[in-house]
Amino acid sequence: QVELVQSGGGLVQAGGSLRLSCRATGGFAYAMGWFRQAPGMEREFVAAMSLGGGIINYADSVKDRFTISRDNAKNTVFLQMDSLKPEDTAVYYCVGGKLVSSVKDGDIISWGQGTQVTVSS
Repeated sequence: QVELVQSGGGLVQAGGSLRLSCRATGGFAYAMGWFRQAPGMEREFVAAMSLGGGIINYADSVKDRFTISRDNAKNTVFLQMDSLKPEDTAVYYCVGGKLVSSVKDGDIISWGQGTQVTVSS
């Protein structure tokens, strides 16, 4: 069974940067991405990347500020978050799905444990 193990996150001031990492144990030959959930809100799609890296999709709210990447040799996906805003505060979840479109539609095969990102104003 594939497990997604997240690391990174924490507290940062507005305008700062953080990087999240997510390692898939046991191998994971699927698209990977990120969702987030702010307090009192539904989980929302953030970004996803195909297995080969040729297809990438971002939510409009993070486009041009966040960058998703992956190292398949290490079964790891990253989310570089720059120019962070207080509204980016949420629990971030690493996810895996068959395709980028599947991930974006919420058709998720596996979820990470979640990690808190807090952006202070």
